[in-house]
Amino acid sequence: MEYSKELDAPFSSPSLSSTKWWSKDTVAIVTGSNKGIGFAIVKRLAELGLTVILTARDIEKGHKAVEALRDQGLNVHFFRLDVSDPASINTFASWFGTIFGALDILVNNAAVSFNDINENSVEHAETVIKTNFYGAKLLTEALLPMFRHSNSKSRILNISSRLGSLNNGTWESKGWPELWTDYAVSKLALNAYTRVLAKRYMGRGISVNSYCPGFTQTSMTRGKGTHTADDAADIGARLALLQPGELPTGRFYLGGTSIIDSKL
Repeated sequence: MEYSKELDAPFSSPSLSSTKWWSKDTVAIVTGSNKGIGFAIVKRLAELGLTVILTARDIEKGHKAVEALRDQGLNVHFFRLDVSDPASINTFASWFGTIFGALDILVNNAAVSFNDINENSVEHAETVIKTNFYGAKLLTEALLPMFRHSNSKSRILNISSRLGSLNNGTWESKGWPELWTDYAVSKLALNAYTRVLAKRYMGRGISVNSYCPGFTQTSMTRGKGTHTADDAADIGARLALLQPGELPTGRFYLGGTSIIDSKL
């Protein structure tokens, strides 16, 4: 099955106000961020003055990514994290709590897919769902006690996909997806978890939203796509830094456009 451009996101960007609510003391974690969209989000947030923790499964690649950003004078730290491994999640959470203590922004970006654009093998479905959904869920729950629970600061942004969207997406109108089925199932679960968590923490100082960056030129898409990782990361960073008065919860963003998945 060929990739359909109708699955791509409207690529508009929310504005980034010149009035900064954040500072160098604002702490963000971005998972799966030694390359691609994750790396670009780390870079963008650090350029804007935040303290950012970059994570990766591969220690060597993680250190190399951090060194490249530190060479630019950016305040970036690295710790190994494999979100598919509960022990690794616990070790990371313990380290973070000891070193930083409090968290403002979590970007759940780590994800895997083993299919080429035109393939639909489900041979690795267990690994895909374990990483893309359970990894984000377990890490989030390990870090929840460390959020500042501030209506002006604390937010979770789950990097997701329209392939996992019910409302105005592939599942409602087209039924069981023929494209990247295991990946779509994992993102469907992540989108549902976003809504559940948003409802659970409504009025309790944590905003939770999902963001579909669209068909982006990364290793997952074998370099194909309609825009670069930097383009996708710029919108991701803007969504992560929305002004407190503009900060929603329980939303699903296609690019910079907000859609409420009312049927999740």
